[in-house]
Amino acid sequence: MTSHTMSVAKAIRTRRTVRHYRPDAIPAATLDTLLALAIEAPTSWNLQDRSIVAVTSDEGREALAWATGGQPQPQEAPLMLVFVAEPLSWRDDHSDVYDQARRSGAWSEEFVTMFSAASQAFQTDLEERGLLREYAVKDAMIAASYVMLAATEMGLATSPMNGWDETKVKKAIGIGDRDDLAIALLMSVGYPAEERRHPGRRAQERNVFHESYRAHRNATRAE
Repeated sequence: MTSHTMSVAKAIRTRRTVRHYRPDAIPAATLDTLLALAIEAPTSWNLQDRSIVAVTSDEGREALAWATGGQPQPQEAPLMLVFVAEPLSWRDDHSDVYDQARRSGAWSEEFVTMFSAASQAFQTDLEERGLLREYAVKDAMIAASYVMLAATEMGLATSPMNGWDETKVKKAIGIGDRDDLAIALLMSVGYPAEERRHPGRRAQERNVFHESYRAHRNATRAE
């Protein structure tokens, strides 16, 4: 395991997507820390409308390998994380969230009253526009990004996976009958069995703009 002094900037620059892993198990304490950091990720309206399913069993990983069309990551990595988006969780009771914020001194009673009403109105608007799933998936993806950086700092490798069948993934983690839930991402986590070099990124000028978006191809034509 690497020293716990890696900066966020270094984690961003050194993280690579790894497809092959050693069979070494991830210590329980390391996994607990990783998941604890994941749930600290930002979440819209503090709804925390995402969950993470940690799969370590041979049976569970075999099912995810089936759901991903036989890709090597679920077969080799000792840990698979499934990020589940919960588009309808805003309708649930969030009094525990508000109580915690009150106790910590983060939110006043007046703020809780205002925030609760505004959150409900915001989510109702999303529902009317058919955007609840999109927003919940965004929340789950933010948590996944935190996991990748935290794992890098811990000396672990990751692979965010987007090539899978949602129906099969749901069945693999026991929510095959839950149409109210969505799969945002699968991620393999473990100790790398390969070294991946950085293929590089385009120059910042190619993809970073200020004030307004300027498509590269259109700019080229105009010059």
